[in-house]
Amino acid sequence: RTLTAWFADRASSRPPALTLWPDTFTDHLAPEVGTAAVRVLEEAGLGVTLPPGRVCCGLTYVSTGRLGAARRVMRRTLDVMERETRPVVVLEPSCAATLRTDLPELLPDDPRAARLAASVLTFAQALETLAPHWNPPRIDRPVAGQTHCHQHAVLGDAPDRRLREKAGLTGALAGGCCGLAGNFGFEPGHEAVSLACAEDQLLPALRTTPDTAEILADGFSCRTQIDHLARRRARHLAEVLAEGLDGPR
Repeated sequence: RTLTAWFADRASSRPPALTLWPDTFTDHLAPEVGTAAVRVLEEAGLGVTLPPGRVCCGLTYVSTGRLGAARRVMRRTLDVMERETRPVVVLEPSCAATLRTDLPELLPDDPRAARLAASVLTFAQALETLAPHWNPPRIDRPVAGQTHCHQHAVLGDAPDRRLREKAGLTGALAGGCCGLAGNFGFEPGHEAVSLACAEDQLLPALRTTPDTAEILADGFSCRTQIDHLARRRARHLAEVLAEGLDGPR
């Protein structure tokens, strides 16, 4: 069941403080990330809504060089989001980076593009800026995993590190790249490069990580690569915090 279908069937008494972006990865392939994020954001006192229609950042078209198609998709998205004035929280780092940078660069003459780009927040940024006095549940567990490439390049991860620290999630996530990189690692001829990227930092770090550690990766590609190559289950930070709301496991 998709995140958008789940959200349509629920009721919330809180007036919306933010719009949660139902990116394709979260909506169709990892809806548990979206439902966890809704729970945590509402626990922090933030009412959540979804866009009033179908939206897409155009990432797949951008990453494959289909810029004309990307612009068409982006314009349709801007039509849906035209009257949106709330912060837009994006759970998938690659989609957040596309909205922040590629969207205004590809549609420089459309003021709606710059406006939407400026409204984008990551999950950790949303909690830090919109609910600064909220304290996450204490989880007190070591972590390992992958900081997304788009966090290194575009978004930054300082709010994520501060949020993990407040929750007692200790340890650093791997740098470098997981190697899957969206569709790159799935394409013929790329397997060796994909594996070499993962072997640079991520897989060695996971081999020395105890089974009791929490494996974190906000990116869907990173979680997929960790599952395929390390046989470890990685989770989005939202999932870990939502579980923590229920108390120690």
